[in-house]
Amino acid sequence: MKKTLGIMLIGLALTFCGEEKFKPQIDVSLNAEQIPVQESWDTEVVFTEDGKTKAVLYADHIRAYEDRNVKILEGVKIEFYDDEGKVSSTLTSKKGRINDLTNDMYAIDSVVAVSDSGVVLRTDELMWRNKEKKIKTDKFVTIIDGDEKIEGYGFESDQNLKNYTIYNITYITTLKE
Repeated sequence: MKKTLGIMLIGLALTFCGEEKFKPQIDVSLNAEQIPVQESWDTEVVFTEDGKTKAVLYADHIRAYEDRNVKILEGVKIEFYDDEGKVSSTLTSKKGRINDLTNDMYAIDSVVAVSDSGVVLRTDELMWRNKEKKIKTDKFVTIIDGDEKIEGYGFESDQNLKNYTIYNITYITTLKE
């Protein structure tokens, strides 16, 4: 009985260990440039200068492309800090992009920036220039500052939304409570 069982096991092993191998299918339609070198989910990136936190970026999904020196972001939130280490403004958007060479950030789609003083900025696209610590856009913007609502095209401000300029104002109104 032991000999019969041994012969059966050897027979089974030979049957399953045959010459035929399974080859994986390779998708040749993918371009190597389309594949990120790194991906991360639920990420927090801290931007510092001289040991002080200047901004913290939160993202649901980040894809890094080394050959293009860019990171593509989804589900973006960035908190800007003042010189005293307090959050001075917060920016959110559905998408974004970071230039790895300059650390400039582009917020895209449903962009909302809110300052600690209550100023609210809404636009479709906004750029944060890391070197100058300024935000700007040439797109349509809506600003609510206290009881005033201003709309126009083109905007530039410090990252704290304290000193801002709207270049082509199209509408101003006073909000009633």
